[in-house]
Amino acid sequence: MDDLLKFLCTWRGNLMYKITEMSQISFYDFNQAYGFALDSKNEWIQRAELIPWHTLERSYARMFPAKVGNVAKPLRMVLGALIIQAKKQLSDAKLVQELTENPYLQFFIGLPAFQSKKPFDSSSLVGFRKRLNVAFMQEANALILSALEEVNDGAPLPVETKENVGTEILDATCAPSNVRFPRDTSLLNEARTQLEGMIDWFHKQYGFEKKPRTYRRVAHKEYLAFAKTKRPGAKKIRATVRKQLGYVARDLRYLADYMQDGYALAPKFTNKYLIITQLVAQQQYMFDHHTHQVDHRIISLSQPFLRPIIRGKAKAKTEFGTKFDVSLDTNGFARIEKLSFDAYNESTVLEEAVENYKERTGFYPERILVDQIYRTKKNRAYCKEHGIRMSGPKLGRPAKEPQDKQISQQDNADRIEVERFFSLAKRCNGMGLIMTKLPETVMSSIALSVLVTNLFALPTGTFFVLYVV
Repeated sequence: MDDLLKFLCTWRGNLMYKITEMSQISFYDFNQAYGFALDSKNEWIQRAELIPWHTLERSYARMFPAKVGNVAKPLRMVLGALIIQAKKQLSDAKLVQELTENPYLQFFIGLPAFQSKKPFDSSSLVGFRKRLNVAFMQEANALILSALEEVNDGAPLPVETKENVGTEILDATCAPSNVRFPRDTSLLNEARTQLEGMIDWFHKQYGFEKKPRTYRRVAHKEYLAFAKTKRPGAKKIRATVRKQLGYVARDLRYLADYMQDGYALAPKFTNKYLIITQLVAQQQYMFDHHTHQVDHRIISLSQPFLRPIIRGKAKAKTEFGTKFDVSLDTNGFARIEKLSFDAYNESTVLEEAVENYKERTGFYPERILVDQIYRTKKNRAYCKEHGIRMSGPKLGRPAKEPQDKQISQQDNADRIEVERFFSLAKRCNGMGLIMTKLPETVMSSIALSVLVTNLFALPTGTFFVLYVV
């Protein structure tokens, strides 16, 4: 199969990507200066052995159908670098520096021997993240988990006489993005400064003699006076919003007049102009109706796809990022069930998550551990129909039997595993603050964090089972 794939790539003249050889480098053959040998017990050596690189490379090679162009970096180098970056939480420049200095990391990304030069430039990482989108990351996560389950000799096999087997845990969380706290005044001030830059570009590009009056100095002075106020009252906030709306609306009218006269806006400003127009419409609606709620509210001009996610947690009632559901199976493996920038009701994900579990294992779970928001009448009826025991109290009077109380306490104790997974992913694997800016890279970063948490949370020797029911 591999020889056939290489032949087809050569026959079609595909130079954009070359399949690497099947022979896996060994840490014994990893050439080192001064007779230094790599330690086989190093975590990067052990984790590299768990990833089915060659299987993933076949899917990666399909991304390069073009017949001409520079040869792309190997999958192991691309995915390995992103895994290292998520695990160590490094910037792009720091990651390249670590790869240049660390032989274990060079082994992990597939280099044949230690080298002192950079494996790639730090600017290439942006393209890596775009290329390995969320679909590929989820596919890679599934393949890695399948490979881990194949060597899991210690896990009990499903019993054919039982209708349902195993445990599934389902919960939702939010991965916050690195954005400034969205205040109406700061958003309008940022929009005003960007519109003034567009007006300046028009005059420089088309040679207009006199600029229109924008009151930029007055507007900036008024905003600074407001920003220095420690605890502004509602009246002062509303007055500042009204003034900033007036300045922004004036700038938008100037730009509309330019474009109506036949002058084109630069392509680099087009998307930003449309976003600001939508932002002003939302802010004007909230100002006129004395409300702070509007559909598809923009909270960041640089990342307009983000939405406020109401969490109700003690640390922060509202988070600004991406909401997603994660399911954990009997072995503690995590998979993303739903990923969305918009807020949604988690209870709608349960049926699809259970069906995905059945598709993977061939059985429905014997029990599903969820919190209260998932325990709707529809979900209860679905679980009852398929013989699945849902955690939590039943409808009606509280149970008096001590056995039911023990089962409930055990379910609550086992459900903590998903909270542990979220804590580990956010503290150690980059999910606590998403630094990427594009919608596709934000989603792929979250999927990568789930993959890395799965990869490093499991032992490299004999595997274990979290729940046996």
